[in-house]
Amino acid sequence: MDKLILLAHFPKISPKRYQQLLAAFSNIDNAWEAEFDELTKIGWDVNLVHEFLTWKEKINEEVMSAVLEKENIICITIDDVDYPSLLKQIYDPPFCLFVKGKLTNSEFNLAVVGTRKCTPYGRQVTEELVSDLAAKGITIVSGLAFGIDSIAHGTAIKARGTTIAVLGSGNNTHNIYPTAHRDLAQNIIEHNGAIITEYPPGTEPTAFSFPRRNRIIAGMSLGTLVIEAGEQSGALITSSCALENGREVFAVPQNITSHTSIGPNNLLKMGAHLVTKADDILDALDLHNVSQYVTNKDILPDSPTEAELLKYLSREPIHVDMITKQTGLTSSTVNSTLTLMEMKGKVRNLGGMMYVTAR
Repeated sequence: MDKLILLAHFPKISPKRYQQLLAAFSNIDNAWEAEFDELTKIGWDVNLVHEFLTWKEKINEEVMSAVLEKENIICITIDDVDYPSLLKQIYDPPFCLFVKGKLTNSEFNLAVVGTRKCTPYGRQVTEELVSDLAAKGITIVSGLAFGIDSIAHGTAIKARGTTIAVLGSGNNTHNIYPTAHRDLAQNIIEHNGAIITEYPPGTEPTAFSFPRRNRIIAGMSLGTLVIEAGEQSGALITSSCALENGREVFAVPQNITSHTSIGPNNLLKMGAHLVTKADDILDALDLHNVSQYVTNKDILPDSPTEAELLKYLSREPIHVDMITKQTGLTSSTVNSTLTLMEMKGKVRNLGGMMYVTAR
């Protein structure tokens, strides 16, 4: 098993500690072989070093692999092509994601969050907005919680759209939280969505893990829409994460006498985009033509070589040398295939040998 995936199973690993290992040892394989003195030199507490080394001696790779296989969980590391490109841009992206279902590196994600104790108004607004957005190709990202989250997921599925749930626990069946939403989680997977987490199988949710997962919800999204939220709502943590990473924040105006009005109304006072219809979000993000871009997923290769190149091509420009390196194909093969794909209208050369998919 990849040492990075093994490391992700260590209960006390974090993005910061991962970066410390990477900075000190150049790669995780070297870090994995580091001894006590070397680990203390990078700033790890003595007790943490003892705990890590003891844990490493006791782990059983075969058992870990068996659990992942049984639960149909795959691991996507930060260097994988399928790792969400938007998420890479935040301050502390998870170095490994445990994924159930289909996680595509979409650039058109919107976080939809709100209170667990939503009102009939909140339900109505969520259903109307999400239905329109999902039908137009926007992937809805939320946290599988009661209230607004679950309504957003369910509505996206009904609209034949795609939705992703981010957990603050392991995403093995036993640990999906809340347990009442295990069927919803399965429904998301069956409709080409995904259940993702940075926590390995067997991890129970904690008061710390929920706020941490909110940075992923916001980080992999172009913007965050807050439907309803009290003054201390976790939805406001998600919106704060969005602002910290330069993403847009949207809010639905609320009745000032409602207990769920404080969060979104305060966000509007601070400059969040006011939303009364889906077009308000599409206008702000310039996504009215998103359905045309989403057809990228439907570009069909005419050869195994085209199929290999399409794994690494997206709407984000990539240099031909990087494509050659990532595919392992010869430079002449990559160049000739790209030329043919450009003639077919599948890719575009932006100049300087930078390529993107054409639609």
